[in-house]
Amino acid sequence: MAAVRISSRSGLPSLLLYLGIGIAMGQDGIFDVKFDNAELTQVIGYAALVVILAEGGLGTKWKEVKPALPAAAVLSTIGVGISVGVTASAAHYLVGLDWRQALIIGAVVSSTDAAAVFSVLRKVPLPSRITGVLEAESGFNDAPVVILVVAFSAVGPVEHWYVLVGEIALELAIGAAIGLAVGWLGAFGIRHVALPASGLYPIAVMAIAVSAYAAGAMAHGSGFLAVYLAAMILGNSKLPHWPATRGFADGLGWLAQIGMFVLLGLLVTPHDLIADFWPAVVVGLVLTAVARPLSVFISLAPFRLPRREKALMSWAGLRGAVPIILATIPMVSGIEGSTRVFNIVFVLVIVYTLIQGPTLPWLAKTLKISDDPSETADLGIESAPLERLRGHLLSVAVPNKSKMHGVEVAELRLPAGAAVTLVVRDGKSFVPAPSTVLRRGDELLVVATDPVRDAAEARLRAVGQGGKLAGWLGTGGQAGPDTGTVQMPHLAKLARKLGKGDESRTGDKADDSRAPH
Repeated sequence: MAAVRISSRSGLPSLLLYLGIGIAMGQDGIFDVKFDNAELTQVIGYAALVVILAEGGLGTKWKEVKPALPAAAVLSTIGVGISVGVTASAAHYLVGLDWRQALIIGAVVSSTDAAAVFSVLRKVPLPSRITGVLEAESGFNDAPVVILVVAFSAVGPVEHWYVLVGEIALELAIGAAIGLAVGWLGAFGIRHVALPASGLYPIAVMAIAVSAYAAGAMAHGSGFLAVYLAAMILGNSKLPHWPATRGFADGLGWLAQIGMFVLLGLLVTPHDLIADFWPAVVVGLVLTAVARPLSVFISLAPFRLPRREKALMSWAGLRGAVPIILATIPMVSGIEGSTRVFNIVFVLVIVYTLIQGPTLPWLAKTLKISDDPSETADLGIESAPLERLRGHLLSVAVPNKSKMHGVEVAELRLPAGAAVTLVVRDGKSFVPAPSTVLRRGDELLVVATDPVRDAAEARLRAVGQGGKLAGWLGTGGQAGPDTGTVQMPHLAKLARKLGKGDESRTGDKADDSRAPH
């Protein structure tokens, strides 16, 4: 936990700290532990990567990723191909590696790490179109990269490029189909089967996600893509006991990362890295300054994104534990020079994470890329079922930019069967009156019966986006006839004018809390 706090304050991904712990324990370190089992490291690394991808998929918001899917798909396929070609050429002509070793390095370092990117950008809010592309790309590009590394590390001649492209397309298609099917079936089953204990729900969700990987791998498809897609469907399916499930997955993800990073640190021999330091710097420089920008600008050319956003995405191609894990594949396969490949990748990841990590927030501010203050922040809503009472308890967090600020409780117009039972403000809780004015930063507890649970959530989100006049403004997520909302789209223009004047009044009213003291 101390490492987590240090990484949060320093702005560096925790990867480096845990790798440092492993190096300190291993050869040339304090405890001088001898560990050189690359095969065991690969197996444990694969298992950890499955858990990390599952945790990432569960935390992916579909509404943010959906618009970015085409761009992320192109960037994680065509972009990977461009990055592999440019980086491999640099490794061959500038460093002197043979073509097999150069192609392995090019493929290995073409995989990005979302955890590393967002660990240093969590204090710099970005538009959802950027975070969506980066997050989806990191979830997708592991699959084609693994296929390429395995193909380049196979004994015998490397297959022709068109054969590799066909294999990648087939494995991705199989993995995607299995992941979507397992995710949908798993979500359906969890929603309709009552487990004997609430603590079994998180275990069931993670078991389903891991099963997607196993099914994809057995079908000769991409298990990594399958587990990510299955977890993403599960994470957006409004499952029972979701807060507990999310916390359990987050804890497992941290445990997998810590164990994986420490093990990778144990595997490396520090005094062997000295000879490969400058080759790693040269390859990393080409990757960071040439290969990654080319892959981003060429792949995303059809999507007409601003150049400054493409520039940030180019610099945000952080490498994490995945490239180091993939570098063990040629070692297990017995490829000549595989130890040098591993050392180059290890040094490259550390050096350029130290350079890119701390400078990412600075670059985002320099390019003036931040979340648009005019955009309304979405409500944070978590649901816990009240099984015996046949109801649900909704926990609603009101963000700073939400238009629920200044709205009275009665003006929420929740459907019959739903009510705001408690408000938490500034660390103190109270039972609200119908005239209580909600403020930004409030947390609400809303009790809803089974039949109106979805309608209540839809109404809360609608008010958060459109204010008390959400029904008049045509904001999505209407609660239905029970709310008393009049559907009159032809009056939207008039309602907007009224809303502008009303906002000033409610803003003033929000400053004078009607909450009891």
